[in-house]
Amino acid sequence: MPFLSAALGRITPSPTLAMTSRTLELQAKGIKVIGLAAGEPDFDTPDFVKEAAIEAIRVGKTKYTNVDGTAELKAAIAGKFSRENKLTYDASQISVNAGGKHTLFNALVATVEAGDEVIVPAPYWVSYPDIVQFAGGTPIFIKAGAAQGYKITPEQLDAAITPRTKWLILNSPSNPTGAAYTEAELKALGEVLVRHPQVWILNDDMYEHITYGDFVFTTIAQVVPELYERTLTVNGCSKAYAMTGWRIGYAGGPVALIKAMSKLQSQSTSNPCSISQAAAVAALNGPQDFLAERNAAFQRRRDLVVRMLNAVEGIHCPTPDGAFYVYPDVSGLIGKQTPKGEIIDTDAKLIDYFLDEARVAAVHGAAFGLSPAFRVSYATSEEALTDACTRIQEACAALR
Repeated sequence: MPFLSAALGRITPSPTLAMTSRTLELQAKGIKVIGLAAGEPDFDTPDFVKEAAIEAIRVGKTKYTNVDGTAELKAAIAGKFSRENKLTYDASQISVNAGGKHTLFNALVATVEAGDEVIVPAPYWVSYPDIVQFAGGTPIFIKAGAAQGYKITPEQLDAAITPRTKWLILNSPSNPTGAAYTEAELKALGEVLVRHPQVWILNDDMYEHITYGDFVFTTIAQVVPELYERTLTVNGCSKAYAMTGWRIGYAGGPVALIKAMSKLQSQSTSNPCSISQAAAVAALNGPQDFLAERNAAFQRRRDLVVRMLNAVEGIHCPTPDGAFYVYPDVSGLIGKQTPKGEIIDTDAKLIDYFLDEARVAAVHGAAFGLSPAFRVSYATSEEALTDACTRIQEACAALR
């Protein structure tokens, strides 16, 4: 359409949200589809967080706040960074936004322009390259497959950096794979980045609190202090606190960058919801003991899904260290034929087959930049996961 902007033409609708919409449409028609596409905890927001929001309404915390967050919430975020990540930020170094995606959008749109390159490891969260392209930059992809644990190497990073590189986006634990970088792996990447002072680091820690076994979470500004002045450490309340709909993301970083993000926000959304901000204060300052119980449930679900998918000939499903996703490689299923005679020549066709024949909704690997694969969100009940994986097993067994 002639009145639409060129910037809008550089992005596409989110594939994960598109699959969720298809699932809801089918369910509205009475078709029983098991949805494994949405990246959303099935647990409820903790009661003490809800009560803080209700109290905020009662006492009239329903007015505009500072553009990029209340002083109370910034203090809670600074306390979280200090307590959990050994990172020191004052209020001028903290930005509060309407969700983690908004944080990323503000940072990239405020800094990226035509000719800039942003390194994006693949598989990647679907919004990273689109936001870069919206800003006028060029995403540079580093592919890291299952054989290397879905994690880039220092050698790959060094080879991808050019004089035009402005940012590296790191997401650990990862959406879509659940892969998580160890402290040693982050230090090795950091050694490369120290040699390239023009490169800024956007570290997306949204799944920080969802890790398993002996894995110990660290973030790059923590383990490589030399990078502190050019790192934006991004987090939020959505995943750990099951607050996806509350829309609170935040970041700590250099004052100049935070000011630039605030300037952009002042002319777009203005402040995040005042009630959600009060709830976020309670989430960050309140009891954290429920996290371990929820992680134990997520780990049981992870183990169930990994076991059942690896029982399928043609599927290889690595065991992730964090988040609530698995990202099985389906190279062994490409080229097979469905009972209706259709050839599965892409992972998108495989996912359509699962939806049409097995009534299971997942997201194809091409959406995340690495095929052939698909993403499963196991943030649902063990009963639903068992049913879904059984349907996938049966659908795959019918392929020839």
